[in-house]
Amino acid sequence: MAFWTFLLGVVAISMSGVLAPGPITALTLGKAARSPHVGGVIALGHGVVELPLMVAVWLGVSSLQENVWLRAGIGLLGGALLLVMAVGMLRSATSAKAEATAAATSAFAAGALLTAANPYFLLWWMTVGAQLILRAVGFGLLGFTAFAVAHWLCDLAWLWLLSAAAYKGGQFFGGRFQKATFIICGVFLVLVGGKFVVDAVRLF
Repeated sequence: MAFWTFLLGVVAISMSGVLAPGPITALTLGKAARSPHVGGVIALGHGVVELPLMVAVWLGVSSLQENVWLRAGIGLLGGALLLVMAVGMLRSATSAKAEATAAATSAFAAGALLTAANPYFLLWWMTVGAQLILRAVGFGLLGFTAFAVAHWLCDLAWLWLLSAAAYKGGQFFGGRFQKATFIICGVFLVLVGGKFVVDAVRLF
């Protein structure tokens, strides 16, 4: 397989995952009232967790996937974190100061914490991501580096675009748009957080 063909495949697979609605998407939309650039900050927090995980998978720690206690712990922690965020968003939707509330917590920290506490993020890297890394190492260290950068740039581009669009929408439609976004994202996070907890409990 040619290097550029491989890299094109990485971008296609990465974008298919990035574009799928998930907790990071909801977080980005919920915090977009703060700044059109908040998606870029969230992507940085996401990358701080993601890059070490890429390296760990490369070094062969995929056996962690078989650790039921670890998977359950991540699921429970992730579910609890999502539910806390959901409550905050829903409370903000009923407040006249939704924008100030959205800015109260660090987008960087939120991006990192939500990434680390997402059990499906870990599962993706232990399966699909691991296969991509195995192909990347066939091109040496340069191949792995190019893969890691290309994958993260997909996250950065999409989240930045998403927050910019939501910010502009909030400016155009006003407070009602922001509150509606908070309600939708809050409900979504309740559902996803609940699923994280239920799936974690089922592991026992």
